[in-house]
Amino acid sequence: MKMQRPRTPEEYFDLVDQALFEIRDLRWAAEFDEEELGGALKFLDRLEAEVDALRRQMLDGTYHFGNEDLPFMDIVAAQETFILPFKPLLQIINQTHKHGLAVAED
Repeated sequence: MKMQRPRTPEEYFDLVDQALFEIRDLRWAAEFDEEELGGALKFLDRLEAEVDALRRQMLDGTYHFGNEDLPFMDIVAAQETFILPFKPLLQIINQTHKHGLAVAED
């Protein structure tokens, strides 16, 4: 199933919240099963900090859409889906950042 860009600011914010939940869930899983997922612990702190910073900007009104990738996309690009199972979620957040909200087709 292909994810679509959100249509409203609220949907966009919800995706960022969902990403933070997924990051924290992956941290728990990686700490529980370090042999299988421990590699995720190498990048999760920075990923969480950068997604959280994006969320704070949305909340305080300083967020702006842009033409460049979000800072955490270098982490996302370097990971396989096995170690970062919610990679498509982070990619759709980045696409929304770069291209704006999806416009409803009438």
